Amino acid sequence: MLRTHTCGELRESNSNEQVTLCGWVQRSRDKGGLMWTDLRDRYGITQLSFEEGSTPAEVLETARKLGREFVVKATGTVVERYSKNDNIPTGGIEIKVESLEILNGSKVPPFIIEDDTDGGEELRMKYRYLDLRRNAVRSKLQLRSKLAMAVRNYLTEQDFIEVETPVLIKSTPEGARDFVVPSRMNQGEFYALPQSPQTFKQLLMVSGFDRYFQIVKCFRDEDLRADRQPEFTQIDCEMSFVNQEDILNTFEGMTRHMFSAVRGVELGDFPHMTYADAMRKYGNDKPDIRFGMEFIELNELAQNKGFSIFDQAELVVGICAEGCAEYTRKQLDALTDFVKRPQIGAKGLVYVKCNTDGTFKSSVDKFYSQEDLKAWAEKAGAKAGDLILVLSGTTNETRKQMSELRLHMGKELGLRDKNTFQPLWVIDFPLLEWDEETERFHAMHHPFTSPKAEDMALLDTDPGKVRANAYDLVINGVEIGGGSIRIHDRATQQLMFKHLGFTEDEAKAQFGFLMDAFEYGAPPHGGIAFGFDRLCAMFGGSDSIRDYIAFPKNTSGRDVMIDSPSTIDEAQLKELGINLR
Repeated sequence: MLRTHTCGELRESNSNEQVTLCGWVQRSRDKGGLMWTDLRDRYGITQLSFEEGSTPAEVLETARKLGREFVVKATGTVVERYSKNDNIPTGGIEIKVESLEILNGSKVPPFIIEDDTDGGEELRMKYRYLDLRRNAVRSKLQLRSKLAMAVRNYLTEQDFIEVETPVLIKSTPEGARDFVVPSRMNQGEFYALPQSPQTFKQLLMVSGFDRYFQIVKCFRDEDLRADRQPEFTQIDCEMSFVNQEDILNTFEGMTRHMFSAVRGVELGDFPHMTYADAMRKYGNDKPDIRFGMEFIELNELAQNKGFSIFDQAELVVGICAEGCAEYTRKQLDALTDFVKRPQIGAKGLVYVKCNTDGTFKSSVDKFYSQEDLKAWAEKAGAKAGDLILVLSGTTNETRKQMSELRLHMGKELGLRDKNTFQPLWVIDFPLLEWDEETERFHAMHHPFTSPKAEDMALLDTDPGKVRANAYDLVINGVEIGGGSIRIHDRATQQLMFKHLGFTEDEAKAQFGFLMDAFEYGAPPHGGIAFGFDRLCAMFGGSDSIRDYIAFPKNTSGRDVMIDSPSTIDEAQLKELGINLR
């Protein structure tokens, strides 16, 4: 080892010890006769001291050549600092340097490598290897490492086997767009990068592995946002001879273990809520239940009173914002502007103030009496001082709009504390959803999800009402995991493909290997996949998953550090049989 200690471990108890440290120069301060240099590594910062008369002249000369980010090796004696720095663990000591070697110089960095940097995001992405030197960035990746270790420890103790599955696989028509890779040896044919190891983990169950997991890289060619990257990581798991409750119990245990081991947080109950209830109460299949504001359907009370907007609506729905009756006209106008934003799409907002004197003030007073508004308040459970906010329109669109308003109000009122964690299992999802563009049903999760046995008869008569043996784990309004009990017999899988619009030949071409495997004694099985990047962001209190990925892509899907994607040599294209002209 070039060093005896790291830059974060020496204390006053090490006084008078001879030590050697290695690291990067954070900053230097030259006062003429005295000079100090802060030396940094992954573990912390230690101050080096130099003094004319006691420091060897050649050492002092070398010290004065140091610039930011020079890599150096310093040997000296640990001494107690005269002026201590209580802000860092090593602030009680410094190294009286006797030998100094420059291991490597450095150009002036394009931005300051400190927690409060002056570098913009694009610049820091270009020089990501420098950005990773900052504690604020590195600590996020250390959190990621701890979380991965907690997952592996838990699953290994539960007898899961970690198995790697292929990265070059077959392209399938379901789900998002695939990233495709041309084959040189099979020209005109392509591999796809896996969107998930779905079929392989099911085949491992057919193989008798019983319990499988891997922390796996997956790929989807889709538009990016703060919580989405073209390559992302899943905690992928599958179990044999289980029912839905077994899966939920196992991975509730894993989630508790992660929070306890990494965050020191003991989670409370994991309530179960059906998809239908989640949509009816919150307008969202991943509701944030850290706060209330459940939807109140007001059709019976609000329609047929002469207010045509409500009378023509499929749904009239409200929420109660406690203690907000004093909102000013400016605040109410801001809420109206919020719901009218193009990405939300409401045409307007109705409010009812529950005044402290027992009266009601509404933007639709012209159409509704005090008794009418009192009935609204009673149904909403609103008290004096509360504010009722109401939207109307088609059911699905209005629920989505009210969900956005509810989350906005929760944020405005400080009800979405990032240090409070409220888990929820959402169950009984629809098996299929109708796509207006293609005019056919698509699998809401994927085509291998099993329908509920009691709904099987509906597949032929009313497929939209068939419920799936599917479940999502939601924490604080973020879907962090989802899975299902799988189909494990050929006949049911063929029936599912038929309802998804596959011909028999298409199903055989795409998934014949899986249906063939089902004829060799496939056990009942099910599983789940967690979004590992999203979990990391949640544990770190961030909205963006990019902060928790060592070398992420930008919102255009580019890695500006290595300039990728990029063109390739004409000879490579020729080898692959690809002509771009």
